[in-house]
Amino acid sequence: MTYTVAIVGTGANPDNPNADGFAMAYRHARAYERLDNCRIVACADIITENAREFADVFDIPAGNVYEDYEQMLTAVEPDIVSVCVPPVVHADIVIGCARSDVVQAIHCEKPMAKTWAECREMVRVCDEHGVQLTFNHQRRFGGPFRKAKQLLDSGEIGDLKRIDVGGPNLYDYGSHLFDMCGYFTDQTPAEWVMAQIDYSEENLQFGVHNENNAIAQWRYEDGVFGTASTGDDSTMNCEMRLVGSEGTIEIGVDDGTALRMRTDGGWKTQDTNGDSIHGPKPGLVGSAVKLAGERLSFLPTDRLLPSAPSFIDRAIEDVVAALDEGRNPELAAENALQGTELIFACWESARRRGRVDLPLDIDSNPLEEMVNAGEVLTAPAAE
Repeated sequence: MTYTVAIVGTGANPDNPNADGFAMAYRHARAYERLDNCRIVACADIITENAREFADVFDIPAGNVYEDYEQMLTAVEPDIVSVCVPPVVHADIVIGCARSDVVQAIHCEKPMAKTWAECREMVRVCDEHGVQLTFNHQRRFGGPFRKAKQLLDSGEIGDLKRIDVGGPNLYDYGSHLFDMCGYFTDQTPAEWVMAQIDYSEENLQFGVHNENNAIAQWRYEDGVFGTASTGDDSTMNCEMRLVGSEGTIEIGVDDGTALRMRTDGGWKTQDTNGDSIHGPKPGLVGSAVKLAGERLSFLPTDRLLPSAPSFIDRAIEDVVAALDEGRNPELAAENALQGTELIFACWESARRRGRVDLPLDIDSNPLEEMVNAGEVLTAPAAE
């Protein structure tokens, strides 16, 4: 069957995407355009001019351009909705779409939501209304990460003992890293989290506070440990490290290597089929990866595909295929919920100055509450 698709939160189409806007709606739309069974029929944005520009690019009829997403749902009744608004309003719109009882699937940008209660409520309401909810943690479809999982599952580094992650922050960028931790541990639940943060200079991204630096440790039920180091003074030399009983895998190394492994010899760069940690390398003629059901398979180099799909292209392909096949998508909301719990637990541990046992027993955003209480944030944002 053909699915009708609507986009909420088109945003502007910046020439140089940055932390103020990454034109994610355009990336989602291009991914749907690649699929024969999807047709983009409507869009909504509170800035009508942005929505009209988006509609012009993707040939959406002028009558299907809306300022109010609820009016759009009533008039168009789309099968799939991509939610590309800032995370502070993710929960309201996802819940509104689910309760409309016309939408079959919602694909939402990350991070999940501003508070832990909102994250849980989004998942609960979508489950209640039978709506497939996914979050755009597209790195699960990237060559370096898939290849690392294959090496791990085949026992190349022995038993997994620890996962280390490093990046700018725990929440905005870190949501990808914590999601990948779930991917590498087969979604094993965590037992506890212990963390400390520094937030002495304001760091608001898309309306949500992010710490300047953090150090965190957590333990999974199977005994595997996780650690995180964020900020400009991160202790990591890569974005992710898988430490096994017989070797180590590093992903996104600072020197530019996408994936390398060390066992009983030195480091050896691994083939990622032309993918960096962010997507296909520029200039690729083809991509040696394809989706095969729930798995992404590596193809021989003499069977290159005619184009190099981005990680978002691959992610949305799986979202639609899962809906079509009635199976659980790789980007299922429960996976995102597990990684996001670790983020809020890190902030809660910093607030309590002690270990936090899981499941997390709060509803709020601990970092925001610390900011509002004057417990952190001693300097304004740098000019």
